[in-house]
Amino acid sequence: MAETARRQGGGRPLPPPPARGVNQQPPRPKTEPVDREKTCPLLLRVFTKTGGHHTKEDYAVRGKEPKDEVQIYTWKDANLRELTDLVKEVSVAARRRDARLSFAFVYPDKNGRFIVRQVGQTMSYPNRKQPDDSKTLADLHFEIGDYLDVAIY
Repeated sequence: MAETARRQGGGRPLPPPPARGVNQQPPRPKTEPVDREKTCPLLLRVFTKTGGHHTKEDYAVRGKEPKDEVQIYTWKDANLRELTDLVKEVSVAARRRDARLSFAFVYPDKNGRFIVRQVGQTMSYPNRKQPDDSKTLADLHFEIGDYLDVAIY
């Protein structure tokens, strides 16, 4: 019997099988809130578009980004609800009662080509809390220098 155990795995016990229905990924550590009195904000370049997101080709040439840019000073603990409210201050389309805002990060891949990755959606005037409202830039793995592309539907 010892010979059989040695052949099947060197005598080491096998790990227990994963529990069914349990999330296999370890929970992400909750990001610490930023002390906004002591921490310098970052500049977030936000590009809005009604009807859909900009394409990655719109960002292909440095200095020729889309024209509809809003610059926001914020912190990495800013959530999508905060950003929605800031976009509503500058975009008439985002103030519509039934407006839906879709957020995407725009960043270069390892070859220098831009990627547009959708990260969440909010409603302009939610009648109840939306699942993505409380997601922060840090939770979504935002890196300083990324752009934020906001599609308004």
